[in-house]
Amino acid sequence: MRLVRPLLAVFFLLSLVSFAQTDSKPAEHPLTKLPYTPSLDVPSMDKSVDPCVDFYTYSCGGWIKNNPIPSDQAAWDVYGKLTNENRQFLWGILEEAAKPSPNRSAVDQKIGDFFQSCMDESAINKLGAKPLDSDLALINGMKSVADLAPVLAKLHLSTSGSGMLFGFGSGQDFADSSKVIAFFSQGGIGLPDRDYYTQDTAKFKENREKYVAHVQHMLELLGDAPDKAAAEAQTVMNIETALAKASLTRVERRNPHNLDHKMTPEQLAALVPSFHWNEYFAGGGLAQPKELNVNAPKFYEELETELKTVPLDDWKTYLRWHLVSSRAPYLSQPFVDANFDFYSKYLRGVKVQPARWKKCEGLVDRDLGEALGQAFVKKTFGPNVKKATVDMTLGIEKAMEEEIKNLSWMSPETKTQALEKLHGIANKVGYPDKWRDYSTLKVVRGDFYGNVSRATVFESKRDINKIGKPVDHGEWGMTPPTVNAYYDPQMNDINFPAGVLQPPLYDFKMDDAPNYGNTGATIGHELTHGFDDEGRQFDAKGNLRDWWTKEDGEKFDKLAACTSDEYSQFTIVDDIKIQGKLTMGEDIADLGGTQLAYIAWKKATEGKNLHDIDGFTPDQRFFIGMAQWACGGQTPENLRLGAVTNPHSPEKYRINGVVSNMPEFFKAFSCKKGQPMVRENLCRIW
Repeated sequence: MRLVRPLLAVFFLLSLVSFAQTDSKPAEHPLTKLPYTPSLDVPSMDKSVDPCVDFYTYSCGGWIKNNPIPSDQAAWDVYGKLTNENRQFLWGILEEAAKPSPNRSAVDQKIGDFFQSCMDESAINKLGAKPLDSDLALINGMKSVADLAPVLAKLHLSTSGSGMLFGFGSGQDFADSSKVIAFFSQGGIGLPDRDYYTQDTAKFKENREKYVAHVQHMLELLGDAPDKAAAEAQTVMNIETALAKASLTRVERRNPHNLDHKMTPEQLAALVPSFHWNEYFAGGGLAQPKELNVNAPKFYEELETELKTVPLDDWKTYLRWHLVSSRAPYLSQPFVDANFDFYSKYLRGVKVQPARWKKCEGLVDRDLGEALGQAFVKKTFGPNVKKATVDMTLGIEKAMEEEIKNLSWMSPETKTQALEKLHGIANKVGYPDKWRDYSTLKVVRGDFYGNVSRATVFESKRDINKIGKPVDHGEWGMTPPTVNAYYDPQMNDINFPAGVLQPPLYDFKMDDAPNYGNTGATIGHELTHGFDDEGRQFDAKGNLRDWWTKEDGEKFDKLAACTSDEYSQFTIVDDIKIQGKLTMGEDIADLGGTQLAYIAWKKATEGKNLHDIDGFTPDQRFFIGMAQWACGGQTPENLRLGAVTNPHSPEKYRINGVVSNMPEFFKAFSCKKGQPMVRENLCRIW
């Protein structure tokens, strides 16, 4: 019953199969320390390319040539490679923790036994689909559509994040961010996005045909005869198509006002009277909430239509499919293979499944992340790195303060509000001040499916138990080893896990130029999210409130449209262009973050005698360092999927799209008017 927070502005999109990294074991098993790669790596460049023609390839051509996409990956880049190194390191921690010992700590017992249970493939394979028996019996025991509410409540608890029929969880009230209320979101589909059901291109039609065949195959694995499973798969497709057509698009969901529909429980019951909401809340162990938000009322109107028209047996089929789909990675090999073949191999172009240890490490990080994270930060994240990162963050925030004060297009009234918001941003670096308590989560050695299920229920209940309580501003949305960063507009905080503050992204041994270009631009990126097209709609306290004058809001929209129009011209793959309105927030953050990092770097090194290194000027080193975080590539299949679902532009355009708007870059590399990296009409907001 957990709703994934919809408004986190994440720096880099994580893999859909979060535990897949490479298809071979590392040379050392396991790593005893993290390897070192500098934040500006000259061999990663291709200096045969003119930086004023294609700066991305100039900076990353060598890296791309020497780092082909591994066969178990849909994408491979600097972030992915560092994630893999972090996980190899964690693998060693987990193998040690998995060894039975009377001296093991409670934390080591949980992470070690969870890992060991996951690694025991033979025991898992012997069980087949048996772990689903109790939930399948629950579904098959339904006597009427009225039973859907209590059954779905139990399934939501144990299949957190699956979005079975709809999504439910906790969230901060848009109007009062100090309160946590119940949130209901759209859901109910098995393909990556509503567009997969609504678009009629040849490729989308093929996707749907492959999906129906996949649903049929999975139901056959549950024991259904082929003819019956084929009919059932079409039933699933019919229900999901109706729900998808009533869903908001990803672009529509970028506007938080489209997600803000406060209701009382009585109003929700009037919207969907065929669903017994009181039984749903009771089944999840939750008292009826006093306040709730329904993200997509039209979706729930369609849900009511479906509840009144779809027969009971069809709902049983739908629930059986979503149950087995959400649990497939934790079942025997035939289920794992079928799930991989469709969602990873077909949709994303991944050739082989990841090594077992990677799956298991990823699951421990997902389900016991702050327990595993304690060991990671103890061994990898020193106080000197934290202090240096905090100092850099404060310098970049100071740069933004000066930029806001000197903006020519913003009125004094709006500037006052903008500065209040800027000064209210909380900086979280490394790891939480208080670690999550997993003491009530039971981990049993040898019970892999049970451990995953109990961990899912633990997290679901932790989430819904927040409803009606004050917001915990110390909570993190990522685990410490994560190679990523994010901004939360309702918390008004920026978050940088220890995992992303490692070489080659942040390099304590390197000069300031590439560090500011790389990590500094990331900090600036997250900071700018507070003032992008979405983040700017929240005030200093995280409330959804228009604090702009009408004229300033119109000026911002005009400036933001410059970025959207620019990126909409870039081709992702084949003839597919970037959806500039989908990627607008990330593109604004990329450009604004780099500009702020450059200003802060100049201020931090003011009066210092900077000199050339490796034949590059300090300014050139700043920009090369900035570009090299993005070195990498994706399969064509993943690029096609990302064109619909990914709010980030492909790596090449996250670099070339930025530098082509920066006169500082033109000067650093002596670029001339008319060259590809020199735009005639520059885009700039912050």
